[in-house]
Amino acid sequence: MVRIIEHTVDLDFPAGEGIHTLVAQIPTRLRLEGRLFKIKDKAEQTARTMSILRIASCLSGDEKLHFILLPESSVPFDTMDEVIEVISTELPDNTVVIFGVEHITLHQFRKVLDRYITDNSDIIDLLSDEDDGDDRSKPVNMCVTVVKERKGRIRCFLAAKTHPFAGEETVDDLFDLYHGKAFLLFSCENTPFNFMPLICFDYVYRDLHNSNIMSIIEKANELYFRRHQNLDLLAVIQCNPKPEHKVFRDVVTGFYGEHLFKTPGTRDTLTVFINSSCETELEGAMTGDSFGHSSIVNGARHKLPRIKLSEFKTDDFSGAPVSRLRFGNETRLYLCRLHPHHETDPRSSRVMVKLTGIYRPSTPHHWERMSGEDLLTGITDDRGEPDGYI
Repeated sequence: MVRIIEHTVDLDFPAGEGIHTLVAQIPTRLRLEGRLFKIKDKAEQTARTMSILRIASCLSGDEKLHFILLPESSVPFDTMDEVIEVISTELPDNTVVIFGVEHITLHQFRKVLDRYITDNSDIIDLLSDEDDGDDRSKPVNMCVTVVKERKGRIRCFLAAKTHPFAGEETVDDLFDLYHGKAFLLFSCENTPFNFMPLICFDYVYRDLHNSNIMSIIEKANELYFRRHQNLDLLAVIQCNPKPEHKVFRDVVTGFYGEHLFKTPGTRDTLTVFINSSCETELEGAMTGDSFGHSSIVNGARHKLPRIKLSEFKTDDFSGAPVSRLRFGNETRLYLCRLHPHHETDPRSSRVMVKLTGIYRPSTPHHWERMSGEDLLTGITDDRGEPDGYI
């Protein structure tokens, strides 16, 4: 059963103003090097990541970001420290950046944990308790959560994916992706705000006896009954050719449906699925499917207005008990303002999600903000829409 490790971070988000979030739907081009999926052009991918951080550092005060979310396997391991250094020196305090790193070996994972040992001692203890033999080259799919606290202190938290997708599995179990044993739960010291990062199949994995999502629900309920708080944000980073597969819809339905028992700790959770864009390439993986379609999901009792534009729409995820803001599949940066339930007067009609801006690439490493006219271009008729509008 997966273990949930709690961390308290010194963040102070302004009450009532919403959580400013950037969802980066960018391409990830991966090739197989032995058993590892590696980024094809590390320089290009690093430059793209730096351009996103530059935009984040230059936004005006009323759009100052609190969360920057990048997809799974979107940062080269060789430049991970460089990215963290830019976060440390150029981004404002009270900022959280979550990103995935290309495959590394188990030996490299142990070394990077040692490098950031202050914030990862529990993960190191779990790793030390396992018997992985001498397979130091076993692949690891890693998520990095960088927190720049309100007084400028940088903290770096690492976690490994718990379950592989088809391209990460082999016939011989000894050569499969390393299975992480823990999720990270972050609680803000100065604001009643709790968030968790997950990697793609972490969200849907289950075995005969346990389910990852049930473990998360139980932990969120514990937050509710013990501290009168919720799990406010669940960030699921992906490099997923089938972002709307039935298995994801089934888990979303169970997470928000309360069909069998009350789940007060998660009924007001905002789930953000951050997928790579349609320009993504996975060598050796199935082709012909569409990446993209990142989305933000909340429970059905917090309904979003019905809308369908060229760049996004709202729907109910094919009849699930949710309200969803669903983006297109192209390379985009989405600026959103999230309003957790504890900041919202329950008597008001304020929606939990607001889209405040969209950037599209003007060159490979530069972005331009789309105008209102750009967003209105290509409005389509939603009659006969198969996936169920609100």
